[in-house]
This record gives sequence, structure tokens and C-alpha cells, in this order.
Amino acid sequence: MSTATPPPAVTLRPMTEAEFGPWRELSMTGYAASLADANHLDPATATEMASNQYDRLLPEGLATAEHLLWIALHGEDPVGSLWIHVKASKSAFIYMLLVDADQRGKGYGRGIMLAGEQECRALGLDRVELNVFARNRTAINLYDSLGYEVTTQQMRKLL
Repeated sequence: MSTATPPPAVTLRPMTEAEFGPWRELSMTGYAASLADANHLDPATATEMASNQYDRLLPEGLATAEHLLWIALHGEDPVGSLWIHVKASKSAFIYMLLVDADQRGKGYGRGIMLAGEQECRALGLDRVELNVFARNRTAINLYDSLGYEVTTQQMRKLL
């Protein structure tokens, strides 16, 4: 019998236009920092790459087809966000899970992931995929604990 504390209840609601701009800036900044770290890039180059990828993936912003952007709530309080791309292959790809900085370490990442999985099941999807940066041990541990398994692995050695 598990003695682990269950995650706090999290619900997802669609992101509003007013929330999209600040979310894009915050999530893109975090992504750029991870790109810079993983690829040994200067911050300006990583920011440009991240911005270009966001522009390519979300050309219509919040209205981009097949992309679901949610605000995660605990009760009425926002605690984070989730960005999922729904694919024609009955699968979903998680592009971004964010837990608000002042809410980290409280189990909301797990709650957001479980709420996202529930939404995917409700859409008739049969799997969820994601990528994670190798140095993000917190996220890797979360995904491992939720039953995600490694399907590919990219490696590098600097010379």
C-alpha cells in the first residue's frame, strides 16, 4: 500500500487571449534558457531559436489548430499551464508544462500531468509523448513516476 500523498486536485481551463502573451513570453524564456544550457548557446541565440520555434508551432497564436493551451487551477487559483499538440495519430505531444514559480514543490506538476492525461483520454487519444532536457532531473523524475518510458535518447560529446 502506497503512503505517498496524492497530488492536489488540478483542473484545466482554456487559456484566454489576455493570458496568452504573458504565457508565451514566460514559457519561451524558460525554453530558451534550457536550449542555451543543453546546446552551449549564448542567450541571444537561444532566445532567437526559441522564438522562431514558437512562431512556427503556434502561427495563429492561441487559435492554432490542434494545439491546446490550458491554465491549470487548484480551486480558483492558477498554479501553472499545459500546452499539448493533438496529432492525427490518436496521440498527444506535450510541448510545455509550467508550474508557477511560487507553486513549485507542492505536487502541482503531477496534478497538471494527470489532468492533461484525463483530457487526452476524453479526446479519444491513446498515448501521450514528450521530450525532456537531460539536465532537468526534476521533470525526468516526475515523468518516470507517472509511468512514462524512454523511447529514444540523443547523446553528445563535446570535443
